[in-house]
Amino acid sequence: MSEKYWVPAIERTNLVIGLIAKEPGKYRLIDLSKALNINKSTMFSLLNTLETLGWIIKDHGDTYTLGPTLGGYSAAYFRKFNLLELFHKEAAKSVKVIDETIQMGTFHGTNIVYLAKQENDSRVRLMSDPGMQLPAHATAIGKIQLTQYSYDEFQKLYANKDLEQCTPYTVKDKEVLWQHIEAAKVAGYTCEEQEAALGFNCVAAPIYNHENKLIYGISFTMMENNWETKKQKAIEEIIDLAARLSTLAGHVS
Repeated sequence: MSEKYWVPAIERTNLVIGLIAKEPGKYRLIDLSKALNINKSTMFSLLNTLETLGWIIKDHGDTYTLGPTLGGYSAAYFRKFNLLELFHKEAAKSVKVIDETIQMGTFHGTNIVYLAKQENDSRVRLMSDPGMQLPAHATAIGKIQLTQYSYDEFQKLYANKDLEQCTPYTVKDKEVLWQHIEAAKVAGYTCEEQEAALGFNCVAAPIYNHENKLIYGISFTMMENNWETKKQKAIEEIIDLAARLSTLAGHVS
């Protein structure tokens, strides 16, 4: 990364946290100052701030260990892997019912990022793989995640942004997109028909955490020629899967 955008204070914080994590209960202020070649005044301010924020704790011998705030961050980091494992386990059951591929994604800016995929036995592979991004407005997963916003928040999110046209069927108008979002809020699911990719339709539902915050979207994706015969059953199954994963997400939180 360019030094132009480097923040020395964050680098120093990272060094301090790293040293304390490596040998908790060993280092005092003076020890950290000498080990990292940071003057005592700067180190005092840094340690005092970290202690106030709960990133570190000062023990009785004036040595430091990691604090509860970092413990919470660590737990949150590893929870996502637990949920991914749960996704594959539960999604596999739903794939057997509908025989179509299920994907899970999260919101990023005005895009969605695909996190996981549970495929059916079809030879037809979806173009979207974990790590890939698509415009939220063009996908069912994206539209269902937009339901977490109020109209004012939605307007700010898309201020000075045009809706990219992935196919001729992609929604073009922001007010029409908002109508889709409002309908999804009421129904608890949303569909998109060939808006992200020609020949493919999707139905998505939301996953909530223990605080009832929308964290992910999951969707069935199927070819247009299967849509009419499987649509209703897929809607019911994706809603049920989302409810199961929301319950499990609460348990791993």
